[in-house]
Amino acid sequence: MRHWHGKNRRGRRRWAALLAFVMALSLMAPLSGCGKDGQEPGPDVDQPVDSDGAVAALTRMLLLDFSGIKESSVTPSVPAYQVNQDLSNVVNQEQFYLSDSQKAMLAKNMFVVSSSYYNEFFEQYETNRYDQIPNFITVDSMMHTYHLYFSLLLNRTEKNYLAADLAKLSGAMLEAAGAQYEALKGTDWEEAARRSVAFFAVGAKLQDEGAAVPDYAADLADTELERIYAAQGIEVSPLAEDNMDYTQYIPRGYYEGDPVLEAYFRAMMWYGQVNFVQKNDDLTRAALLITLTLMDSSEAWENLYAVTSFFAGASDDLGYYDYAPAVVAAYGQVPTTSQLTAEEENYKTFKSLVEKMDPPAINSVPVWDDPNDPSEVGDVLESKKGFRFMGQRFTIDAAIMQQLVYRAVEEADNGDKRLLPDTLDVPAALGSEAALNILKDQGVTQYPNYMEQMETLRDQVEKAPVSSWTSSLYSSWLYTLTPVLEAKGEGWPSYMTSEEWQKKALETFAGSYTELKHDTVLYAKQVMAEMGGGPEDVVDDRGYVDPEVDVYERFALLAQQTADGLDKLGYLGDSDRENLSRLAELAKQLVTISEKELQNETLTDEEYELIRSYGGTLEHFWTEAVKDKAATDYLAAQEIPSSLVTDIATDPNGTVLQVATGRPAEILVVVPVDGTLRIASGVVYDFYQFTQPISQRLTDTQWRQMIGQWANDDGSYNWDAKVEKPQWTQSYWSEE
Repeated sequence: MRHWHGKNRRGRRRWAALLAFVMALSLMAPLSGCGKDGQEPGPDVDQPVDSDGAVAALTRMLLLDFSGIKESSVTPSVPAYQVNQDLSNVVNQEQFYLSDSQKAMLAKNMFVVSSSYYNEFFEQYETNRYDQIPNFITVDSMMHTYHLYFSLLLNRTEKNYLAADLAKLSGAMLEAAGAQYEALKGTDWEEAARRSVAFFAVGAKLQDEGAAVPDYAADLADTELERIYAAQGIEVSPLAEDNMDYTQYIPRGYYEGDPVLEAYFRAMMWYGQVNFVQKNDDLTRAALLITLTLMDSSEAWENLYAVTSFFAGASDDLGYYDYAPAVVAAYGQVPTTSQLTAEEENYKTFKSLVEKMDPPAINSVPVWDDPNDPSEVGDVLESKKGFRFMGQRFTIDAAIMQQLVYRAVEEADNGDKRLLPDTLDVPAALGSEAALNILKDQGVTQYPNYMEQMETLRDQVEKAPVSSWTSSLYSSWLYTLTPVLEAKGEGWPSYMTSEEWQKKALETFAGSYTELKHDTVLYAKQVMAEMGGGPEDVVDDRGYVDPEVDVYERFALLAQQTADGLDKLGYLGDSDRENLSRLAELAKQLVTISEKELQNETLTDEEYELIRSYGGTLEHFWTEAVKDKAATDYLAAQEIPSSLVTDIATDPNGTVLQVATGRPAEILVVVPVDGTLRIASGVVYDFYQFTQPISQRLTDTQWRQMIGQWANDDGSYNWDAKVEKPQWTQSYWSEE
């Protein structure tokens, strides 16, 4: 990257980048078509050129429909309440061993969060049931359960179907590329064809070590493969002639440790990372050759793209859907290889058409300032514009972060550059004043354009239609979460109306966001059982549901849409369909209970029993989601814990931003039940954010060892492990 000088140039570049963000929101609109079973023919590529000399992209597949979503019309009318300093008006405080710090926080904030030694969310709830302690059902516990199923279904689909499909596609594309090379030897297209062969040879070799690499492409392919497996740092890719972050090829998330999934991870990462940049003629010609092959037979590619888009969203990079219409517009037909060499003017027309296409909203290529080379002053997104075979996906959170780091926010007066975002950037852009205030306290206003960028992002996000949020399971997950960020006022339960609860809501958002990023680490672009019997009922252990009506309403539709979409694609088994339907039904029941609570109505015995037995319900869902991962027939939460880690952004100077969740934490909340105040116990996320050296992106195993949950390689435990939590969580956490 290079510095721009002068206010007008900075303004033009900044607004051009924001325009890219706004345009990319359209990628989140639902796709159109059908799936694996009953696949329709490929889309018509004969797209007209408009008056500006631009050609429209092809349409995509529709698998989600949130038109049935509704917002709650209930007016909260819970009488305000206070907690005595000594908790004397709380009927069940004797059930808890409370430290002075916990008592003080309960009196002041009406809730407190503390660490636990459990490994999964359901364990605390089941302990509460046996000990006759009122349960507090949290948004965290529901979102975590959805994560379990999202991860299960994506993992199973990749391992059982997509991995083999990708290997087959690589083989077919390699064969076609080889034929193109033989036809184009000795022409201006030879080098482009050679790079195309090397590109698919690497992809094929990553999944099948026995795949043959033609001699003429071996130098490119072998170097790329060596660097991919080494995964040591940022180097110039010999194939793409641009910087590539090879540490991205470290298998992490749930891919770690499974040979099939690790191979699939590397191959799909390769197809998402390599950019056939337009400013390089050989690479643009190679992109055209790849497009020609797909135009001849695109079904296998589209199956892969459709399924992964359903989970993670569409790519904002240019690809087949964009280049195919440009090929036809430039050549008047699908050209043969002989026509490519004979009609150079048509290639120039093709090149001019793709150069008019919009750049991506998110940069994933490592770039640096180069003040000694003033020749290139264009916007980095425009300069890196190119074709990707299976581009990583546009996500609104990454697009937000892209606009809140250097150079979009410029450098501070002291020369400091914001090279990594903060997780709180996302909820702040989604409207959370609590998040923005914390960021201000952390010093974001020292960057001249941060607040201007934030206000523009907020405005654009607020104007985005619901369809922008419901185009994929990824974006719908974020859409489901956003109501927790809304400040709660008069009529809401008193514990929800404090500033501290807004901070706790941020940790709910951040914890679930961490699980989302973990589950989609391959696809989403980075910015650079049996319940058992309890004791006889001798204690009033009626509990409470955190009354986030809109979250549960959206959750119910999200769970059902997950089932319906995968069913259309042909990747959903009967047991998964049943469990997702049960999960949706549970969310609908929580909607009903929450609405009653907000209207200060007493629940039915059946509804209180649902809250009481919630731990057993969660255990059922957990067992179904993880049973395939267990090494033995006995499922132990210690073996498959909820803690995880992922990286969400990269500073090309050598660090990555990691987010993580630890063991599930316990939250104690003073809630009103039938005219009395009582403490109810629930489970929430334990969220962390920190940086790591770029070559040491953490896996789940390393993180669990780091926090002392799993044994180190030598059998020892980090019993005294301590990772600092974000400072903004300290006012409602008690570690005593």
